Amino acid sequence: MIRLFKHLRRFRDDERGSIAVETVLIIPALFWAYLAMFATFDAYRQHAVNVKAAYTIGDIISRETTPLNPDYLNGTRKLLAYLTANDESDVAIRITSIKYNATYDEYRRHWSRKRGWKASLTTEDVNEIAHRLPVLPHNEHIMLVETFVKYDPPFDTGLQAREIHNSVFTRPRYAPRVLWSSE
Repeated sequence: MIRLFKHLRRFRDDERGSIAVETVLIIPALFWAYLAMFATFDAYRQHAVNVKAAYTIGDIISRETTPLNPDYLNGTRKLLAYLTANDESDVAIRITSIKYNATYDEYRRHWSRKRGWKASLTTEDVNEIAHRLPVLPHNEHIMLVETFVKYDPPFDTGLQAREIHNSVFTRPRYAPRVLWSSE
């Protein structure tokens, strides 16, 4: 019996091979932590890229002096897909011309066009988001450029697939308002 306790005590005190056991235990956790950090950084990077793409498209539209048309809108969707490095089927864009009437303190949709899975905005929709719209002088027009991009994390570390939505408001620069070609 004493001999058995002696062997058990020696086994307990023996530290040979403990680093290998610890390594086998810790490597999967470190690998998962690295993938989780990479996926989180990628999600933040994708959000930043989408904001920059929305501002770029908004700036391009604000400089237009000729009416926009369906080909122009198709081109902005292709540009959004290119700037965000996505397939065109994974991006949607909605452009809305909004006018503010200070007499009635209301925003009115002048026109709204979209490409992708989102619906065009109505005047009622615009009034529902009025709390997000900027304060404008009477009869002022702005362009609301909304971008939608489907995001799927590169690794399954707990982040869910989501839709990244950005809204950008721009005032027309060289004309009182941006027109749609069918008007």
